Amino acid sequence: MQYDPIKRSLGRVFNLHPGLRVLFYNLLDLLLLRSWYIRRELRKWRKIARPDAKILDAGSGFGQYVWRIARIGSGYSIKGIDIKDEQVADCNDFFRKRGLGSRVIFECATLEDFNEKDNYDLILSVDVMEHIEEDERVMKNLCDALRKGGMLLISTPSDKGGSDVHHHDSDGAVGFIDEHVRDGYNADDIRQKLHRAGFSEVETLYSYGKPGSLAWKLSMKFPILALNFTKLFFIVLPFYYLLAYPIAYILNHIDLAQTHREGTGLIVKAIK
Repeated sequence: MQYDPIKRSLGRVFNLHPGLRVLFYNLLDLLLLRSWYIRRELRKWRKIARPDAKILDAGSGFGQYVWRIARIGSGYSIKGIDIKDEQVADCNDFFRKRGLGSRVIFECATLEDFNEKDNYDLILSVDVMEHIEEDERVMKNLCDALRKGGMLLISTPSDKGGSDVHHHDSDGAVGFIDEHVRDGYNADDIRQKLHRAGFSEVETLYSYGKPGSLAWKLSMKFPILALNFTKLFFIVLPFYYLLAYPIAYILNHIDLAQTHREGTGLIVKAIK
């Protein structure tokens, strides 16, 4: 357990003030390459979206993607669901304070039991599917929740070594990120599962190719390993990023611009 404890600690710090939480969201956007890919797909989707679109963030976490979507569409209605009631309460409190409580709501729910019909134009699932044993059941639930022509946008590790994860029963290996029930998805496998769930069109592309994987190590893995070793690294952290982040930033741009034959992440677009 190396990644999640640090993430929770940072979340508590940035939750002390709404301005700090916005800063936290902006830092996540800068540091996490998957956010770059998601933002690119959201820009494409926005061009064809209804002005009063309804969006679901299925596994909303800290709420960073809800924050971004709420800002790009003033007429959008957005729901975030998560299994952690503390995060749901924090998100509802933050979005109310930012004046968005009338069109943004967070609820505590499990995706395995999610039951809404023909309600959403877009559903996000960012770093969620790899945590769910009954993933095909969840995919079917999300398909049912979409309106005809609606899109499910997934970001998940691939089976090419995504984020140094390991299945918790995989030869006793301990991964950098815990709580995953699978190491990652094969592109063909996730396409087949989504088609069985009822989606008519499924497109997959690899993210985190060689440039992105190196950027992730520089901007995320090495600092978090250091923080796990000693919290004193928080003092050094700003100076580390002054040196490392410009390199990671360029590598992220390169990764986003390329089409990868394989990578440690997958971006999946499924149309109902």
